[in-house]
Amino acid sequence: MLAKNVGGIDRILRIVVGLALILGFFLNAEASLRWLYLIGLVPLATGLMQTCPLYSLIGLNTCPTRKG
Repeated sequence: MLAKNVGGIDRILRIVVGLALILGFFLNAEASLRWLYLIGLVPLATGLMQTCPLYSLIGLNTCPTRKG
């Protein structure tokens, strides 16, 4: 399993942007480049899974550390 590296506001923004793009896919049925809206699946998936492969590659982490 991938480590969680997406947290807080970053996660919320990814989910909102992803849902907005997917909604645009369904609402804009006559657009010539309609399939580009499906790019919204990427931020939606990374927001829901709380992990971003690109963040792992560059060593970025927006998830707060847990103190136990």
